[in-house]
Amino acid sequence: MPIMQLQGLSLAFPRKTCFSDFHAQIDWGQRIGIVGANGSGKSSLLKMLLGELPSEPGRILRAEAARIGYLPQIVERYEELSGGQRVNQALSQALAGHPDLLLLDEPSNHLDTRNRRALSRMLRGFGGAIALVTHDLALLDEVCDSIWHIGDGQIEIFSGRYADFLREREQQRAALERERAGLRREQEATHQARMREQERAGKARERGARSIAESKWATIKSPTKLGRGNTTAGRKQAELAEQRREVNDRLSSLRLPERIAPRFQLIEGERATDLVLQISDGSVGYQRPVLDGIHLRLARGERLALAGGNGSGKSTLARAIAGVAPARRLGGDWLTPAPIGYLDQHYATLRPGVSVLETLRQRTADWPPQRLRHFLSDFLFRDDAAVDADVATLSGGEKARLSLALIAARPPALLILDEMTNNLDLITRQHVIDVLQHYPGAMLLISHDADFLDAVGRVEPYRLPLRSERK
Repeated sequence: MPIMQLQGLSLAFPRKTCFSDFHAQIDWGQRIGIVGANGSGKSSLLKMLLGELPSEPGRILRAEAARIGYLPQIVERYEELSGGQRVNQALSQALAGHPDLLLLDEPSNHLDTRNRRALSRMLRGFGGAIALVTHDLALLDEVCDSIWHIGDGQIEIFSGRYADFLREREQQRAALERERAGLRREQEATHQARMREQERAGKARERGARSIAESKWATIKSPTKLGRGNTTAGRKQAELAEQRREVNDRLSSLRLPERIAPRFQLIEGERATDLVLQISDGSVGYQRPVLDGIHLRLARGERLALAGGNGSGKSTLARAIAGVAPARRLGGDWLTPAPIGYLDQHYATLRPGVSVLETLRQRTADWPPQRLRHFLSDFLFRDDAAVDADVATLSGGEKARLSLALIAARPPALLILDEMTNNLDLITRQHVIDVLQHYPGAMLLISHDADFLDAVGRVEPYRLPLRSERK
């Protein structure tokens, strides 16, 4: 028996159906990559496999005594640790039970290069089965031997690596595009043929009418002959109309899913001077210092990336600059701007129990309802169900989009982004890059995604001083 048998699984929310009637099994030692757009249901599917979400009306049959380890997308515990350290701690705990199946939700989030390589080595050597949700394409190819793709209300199973899956999908897309182009040509040819037939029939009727008027046809035969001509023309037109309907039906069945990319724009807040941020001999930490000897200067239009491994103090410094507890400024001279746009890597600034619309309204109390709705639509919160959704029900990528919306609603003098690309699907990730490339204000970035930093452009590294020794 496989580790799990999935029978007729369905997942639906008031605002959408993620998938329905899904049948599959997870075999011992299998490596599954679960992919799809933000909000498609990937994390919820993992929770179904774990047993945290009900599978009714479907069923999940688990092998007797099968052990399961689970890493959530956002690790709430270990608040005193960095994001990468939290992931390592939670992963160690998941592995401690020697699981037969390891369920991992974005395990490379927050990890620096060294820890990410260690994760990849560990997963390649892991003896059990793996179900992995990630937007890390390299990790997918390194670890997974099959793909479950969630999209268009269903789950497609592909045997092979993700690169092969993408290649096959592009081949299918190209074939559909060629067939659609051929059908369009056929549709146009059918239309032209119908127009020619209508023109021929019209001329035939004119000739027949003149012949009758000039008594060139026998009075009894002429109407019969003209009727036969009209019947032939009508039959031909009916045949062509039926061909056109068939072409239209086939075109409709080949209509490719719409690719929606978010539309938004971050506009820099007004500044009186070019100097945005200055720290002299700064010290930051919690009850005790984490970093000492910080010297940092940032002018309008400059972009800095805080460089350092997991646990080096990057997020602590970012929080202290933004004035976000529990990080504190413990010493030194600080010049910081107002306002500051800050995106916490754990989305801690978003309050569960509050709707998407109300979250924005609290930030922009002076905006009329129509402006709130229009603004949220630019961030892909477009219908009533989406804007009324509880923040707690949002996926990681949706929380990232909402956090960006809150920042863009009140343009900041300084933009601080902590692990911006975590949980973002490829479309949203690329659009964020496009926006940041043209953002004129000052930026302070934390990211272990070197490709992201290179794509944003003009980002200079700022290496943190060595961490203070804890007494």
